[in-house]
Amino acid sequence: MIPGDEQAGALTGASAAPRAAVTLVDVAARAGVSLKTASRAVNGEPHVAEETRRRVVEAADALGFRLNSMASMLRRGIRSSVVGFVTGDLANPFYAAIASGIEQELRGHGMQLVVASTDEDPVRERELVDELVSRQVRALVVVSTRASHAELASVQERGVRVVLVDRPPVGLEADTVLLDSVVGARTAVEHLLAHGHRRIGFVGDFSRLSTHHERLTGFGEAMTAAGVDDWRRWVREDRHDAASARSGVSDLLALPEPPTALFASNNRVTTGTLSALRGLAVPPALVGFDDFDLADVLGVTVVAHDTVEMGRQAARLALAAGEPPRCVVVPTRLVPRGSGEVAPGVSWR
Repeated sequence: MIPGDEQAGALTGASAAPRAAVTLVDVAARAGVSLKTASRAVNGEPHVAEETRRRVVEAADALGFRLNSMASMLRRGIRSSVVGFVTGDLANPFYAAIASGIEQELRGHGMQLVVASTDEDPVRERELVDELVSRQVRALVVVSTRASHAELASVQERGVRVVLVDRPPVGLEADTVLLDSVVGARTAVEHLLAHGHRRIGFVGDFSRLSTHHERLTGFGEAMTAAGVDDWRRWVREDRHDAASARSGVSDLLALPEPPTALFASNNRVTTGTLSALRGLAVPPALVGFDDFDLADVLGVTVVAHDTVEMGRQAARLALAAGEPPRCVVVPTRLVPRGSGEVAPGVSWR
């Protein structure tokens, strides 16, 4: 055991006040023993008197100290066979497909996947990361909803490789797997512009998410390049689920000059958009970001990508111990199916 190498968990609840990490030195001082004795006691090693072990454990509990088990395992040459995946919502087929790709890749290496869902709650994400690290996962793959990832540096220091998927790291150097969202959104809007549309609505996810900003950027670039400078009046943000997306589309269609075409920024938003368009004799043209089940049957034009491959790439990076962080960008492609290939005032149904 390397003296002083253990440390308290760095990821705590959002309401906890910032404080210095508790080390084994602090525990030893409180228990009135040497650092070497404290190290042996918390690691369950022999030749430590029970009374001494009890004092050390009580001191550790009182100070909130937690043994860095992963670092201890690595020093002994033991590698965990478990990778953790923290994602926004497993009910969303997009995240389920990423999990499938991760699991497929890990299976070939004799490893296992543990999955947890945050429901896009930053506090819940922090708690889940802390829990998985305490369970000694070998690596973490995270679809993060947090604005900053600087705290994950302490996870990396504990020997856990961190891979960010779909949303890039902020304040942290880490492996990343991203979609080419800006290009994908720009391609979708250019497709609608090519069919004569100028009033194009954008229905987007939470405005705090990087994917939202990237797709809105691509949307705005295409509109501005086409000479449509007032495009922001047709933007509706913070539509995370089908119900709120439906409300956003209904709001757009009630405008004095409603859009003749719509760009839905993800699969859930597209589902809500389709619900809002139900029953309209001449629905606006539509392109959605992300393919989804029955999109081909419904004739919905989408910006597609290989989501399972995103998971595979994330797993490969998670297992690439000792290599510097890399960023993998998965390309997108337009899949025309009818809804985005009509002129203004022409029904695609």
